[in-house]
Amino acid sequence: FAVKEATEKKKQDFSRVEFLTIDEGLCVQCMHIGSFDDEPATVALMDKYLEENGYENDLSETRRHHEIYLSDARRVAPEKLKTVIRHPIKAKSD
Repeated sequence: FAVKEATEKKKQDFSRVEFLTIDEGLCVQCMHIGSFDDEPATVALMDKYLEENGYENDLSETRRHHEIYLSDARRVAPEKLKTVIRHPIKAKSD
């Protein structure tokens, strides 16, 4: 129902939209405020936090970096965009 209604209302092709369930496991996340181009600095802060707290990234084919866009980039100034950046992590192995 929702896909049909959105397609009619927005005049966009939503035929490839799909729902999926992701088992996140242990993650680190951070609210990035600013341009998408500035995200690497936020990721660097996340990596520093992991290092200081005994964790490491656990990125793989099944556990991926992902972003949750809280702002509409078409309507919000780049410096005010809000994006949750999330990485899977694990305890650091010595």
